[in-house]
Amino acid sequence: MPKSRSFSHSKIERRDAAENRQRILEAADKLFEQNGVEKVSMNQIAVEAGIGAGTLYRRYRNKGELCLALIKDNAVMCFEEIDAYLEENETAPASERLKGMLRIFIHFRESKAQLLKGVEDGEPAKRSSSKRSPLYDELHHTLVGLFDEMKEVHSNTVFKADILLAALKSEEYLFQREVRGYSPEEILEQIYSLFIPEV
Repeated sequence: MPKSRSFSHSKIERRDAAENRQRILEAADKLFEQNGVEKVSMNQIAVEAGIGAGTLYRRYRNKGELCLALIKDNAVMCFEEIDAYLEENETAPASERLKGMLRIFIHFRESKAQLLKGVEDGEPAKRSSSKRSPLYDELHHTLVGLFDEMKEVHSNTVFKADILLAALKSEEYLFQREVRGYSPEEILEQIYSLFIPEV
């Protein structure tokens, strides 16, 4: 049975609400594509969609939520691919499965880099906040499970998963790609060598 994901559920909408949502997403997608997520304001999106700012903010509190809505289907497919990979390779060592899972996610990150950055930029700024994006929670849960399988004595797998995901956040990942010049596969190998103990 497929997992129910917190970023993939849908509820029944009134027709006008559904039409507004579609107009908002189309407007945001167009403006983000033309100008980049960072340069587009919520007010510009409301104007482009032909709705009031209040209507927009009632549905999406910030651009991060809009970005998440725009990549929702792709995110669902990414995690379905990860689930299928992990299931097909369930007898392989956990370290090998973790590497394969990271390869799938890095490919997704490459294809949706701008929107993922928008999702991350919309997350709460305070580290003390327990609210993280559903994407983060899903990845973290899977990573902890794999780290638990290869757990070393005194290894804190929750902390390990947090730090690995920090290395994959847009700011750090794009720095390695654009400034350091590493390819996605090179980044994967570097992360793997840092987080997976040599046997």
